[in-house]
Amino acid sequence: MNVVCCDLEGVWVPEVWINVAKKTGIDALKLTTRDIRDYDELMTYRLKILDEHKLTLKDIQEVISSIKPLDGALEMIKWLQSETRLIVVSDTFIEFADPLMKQLDYPTLFCHSLEVDEKDRIIGYKLRQKDPKRQVVKALKTLNYEVIAFGDSYNDVTMLLEADKSFLYCPPQNVIDDYPQLPVATDYSRMKKLLVDYMS
Repeated sequence: MNVVCCDLEGVWVPEVWINVAKKTGIDALKLTTRDIRDYDELMTYRLKILDEHKLTLKDIQEVISSIKPLDGALEMIKWLQSETRLIVVSDTFIEFADPLMKQLDYPTLFCHSLEVDEKDRIIGYKLRQKDPKRQVVKALKTLNYEVIAFGDSYNDVTMLLEADKSFLYCPPQNVIDDYPQLPVATDYSRMKKLLVDYMS
C-alpha cells in the first residue's frame, strides 16, 4: 500500500507570499523557501516585514481569499485521491490555508499555526514539530506504507529524500542543480506519468 505526500504552494496553488508581495507592493515579501533554505530564518524575516508595514492577519487572509488553484490542480487531486491516499504536507499555517483547502475540496492537510495578538498582528508561529515534512514520511513508513513524495522547494527536500520514491515538481533551477538525483516533473501530465509508474 502506498500514500502520497506533497507540498501545497507551487504545486496546487500559487505561492501565497508572492501574492501578498504583489498585492501590497512590498517586494521584500517575494522571498520563499525556493530562495532561503532555513525556514526559521525566512519566517523571522517575514514577520519583521509585516510588523514594519503594520500588516495584520486579516490583511493576509484577504489576499489569500483571492488566490485560485493552479489550472488542473483540482482535477489532479481528485484523480490522486481515486488512486491512493493523499496528504498535503505544507509549511503554511492553518489560519492561511482554509480558503485554499476549500477550493481543492479539502484534501488532508498537515501544517503549522500562527501566534496572533489582540490587535490581529502576527507575532509568531508554532511549528507542528521539527523537520515536519520528513517526520510525516517517517511516521507513515512505520505504518508499513510505501511513501511517494513531491514538492518544489528546499523545505521539501528532507521529505523527498526520506520517501521511498520522490520527485521535484516545477522547481527553480537552483533546487534542480543542488539535487540532481531527483527526477523533475514540469506539468501535471508528467506528474501523473511518474505517479502511475511509482504506484505500480
